[in-house]
Amino acid sequence: MLGAAEDFPNREEPTMRMMLKFTLPVEKSNAAVSDGSLGRTMESVLSKLKPEAAYFAPMDGKRAGMIFFDMADPSQIVEVVEPLFLGLNATTELVPVMNAEDLRKGLGKVAGK
Repeated sequence: MLGAAEDFPNREEPTMRMMLKFTLPVEKSNAAVSDGSLGRTMESVLSKLKPEAAYFAPMDGKRAGMIFFDMADPSQIVEVVEPLFLGLNATTELVPVMNAEDLRKGLGKVAGK
């Protein structure tokens, strides 16, 4: 992998801040709440991702959430979404995002041209 940590021993491996947005179908998530699998799946996902932030709310009449985390390698996509697909029949979106400091830095680079 280009830019991997082993290529630059004094640098941390580059990461991309991501937002995982998911919605859960009502019937499937009702059953998952009742049998405890919703809580177990979310705890597993959150412990694996170690997110910067995680928010949960109803969206479009469904249970939903947004989890913000750092992704070091694209292969992590499978690890991130499969538990939600397999265990909860979730619909997911995975989007790169910036915080305010990232935006300032990017705008500074654009303005400097």
